[in-house]
Amino acid sequence: MAHPPRFDEDDPLLARLRSLALALPGADEKVSHGRPTFFTKKVFAIFGGVIKGDHGSHALRRALVFLPDDAERPALLDDPRFVVPGYEGAYGWLALDLQGEAVDWDEVAELLESSYRATAPVRRVAELDARG
Repeated sequence: MAHPPRFDEDDPLLARLRSLALALPGADEKVSHGRPTFFTKKVFAIFGGVIKGDHGSHALRRALVFLPDDAERPALLDDPRFVVPGYEGAYGWLALDLQGEAVDWDEVAELLESSYRATAPVRRVAELDARG
């Protein structure tokens, strides 16, 4: 049985995240487990997540779930804006709630790019590097 949609297609946060994610070479989008998921061969970002142990919470409903660079992960975990989401968190992924008033979209773009670099094929990363 398919998961029900867990997002609003007209959400302006999703629109902003989508424009950043789909600007990366070869990036595409599909709905998986009821959430917009961005991928090349592998997933590099998800819009929305859950708090581990509290699946009814809406706290991460409008969050970026991403795979951080291993070297940056400890610093991100020291920042209270970043949390370990349920499910993906067991594999090293983190979440940044996008519902706050002061979302730094340049930072979001950097997090997306870092996650993309960790998951995209070498050829796609080379295309990104060639953009300058």
